[in-house]
Amino acid sequence: MKKLMIVCLLAITGVLNASAQSIYDFKVKNDAGNEVSLADYKGKVLLVVNTATKCGFTPQYKELEALYEKFRNEGLEILDFPCNQFGAQAPGSIQEIHQFCTANFDIQFPQFDKIDVNGDNAHPLYTWLKAQKGFGGFDLNDQRGKMMDNMLRKRDADFDKKSDIKWNFTKFLVSRDGKVLKRYEPTDKMGDIEADINREVNPVLNSIMTRTSVRKYTDEPISKGDIEGMI
Repeated sequence: MKKLMIVCLLAITGVLNASAQSIYDFKVKNDAGNEVSLADYKGKVLLVVNTATKCGFTPQYKELEALYEKFRNEGLEILDFPCNQFGAQAPGSIQEIHQFCTANFDIQFPQFDKIDVNGDNAHPLYTWLKAQKGFGGFDLNDQRGKMMDNMLRKRDADFDKKSDIKWNFTKFLVSRDGKVLKRYEPTDKMGDIEADINREVNPVLNSIMTRTSVRKYTDEPISKGDIEGMI
């Protein structure tokens, strides 16, 4: 009976995740343990990231805070979800993690309670995020990207065919209307992420960069009447 209930709960969770249309359909717990609706962030450009305090990528906190300070007033929010699933590199309580991050990197962006991002206990938010943007591979021309690829391929030869989060500091860029635009691996260059954020928070720049113009021509000559009409 207990197993049947668990299966039913997992099935219900799967249906809810499948029916979610945007990030605003999810609720999470903040660093005080209080439930927060992500609908509170409607109209914001979001960068969602799973973090760790004992990781080789932990200094990215400094770069993330710099992005936050640069684009916060233009509508950027960074949502930080500590996760201990990768090398147990996010030990301690959320309060200890928050104290570490504020003391060492003076982070100002929202930090939420620790969660799982993979496996049976993965938070529904991350199940949805992974369904929106799967793993696109590491940049093998980058030394860190090649190192990550080699490490993970030794554990699982088919790791790159799965949408799971691969490591700490994976990031998802979400548009102002709650749709996932891009996924970044921890080895992706922060400069590229900054350029994408700049385009999203700046509507004029975004319009210029995404504008398309389609022109079609035929061999048919313009009639004398059309020419006179234009004149």
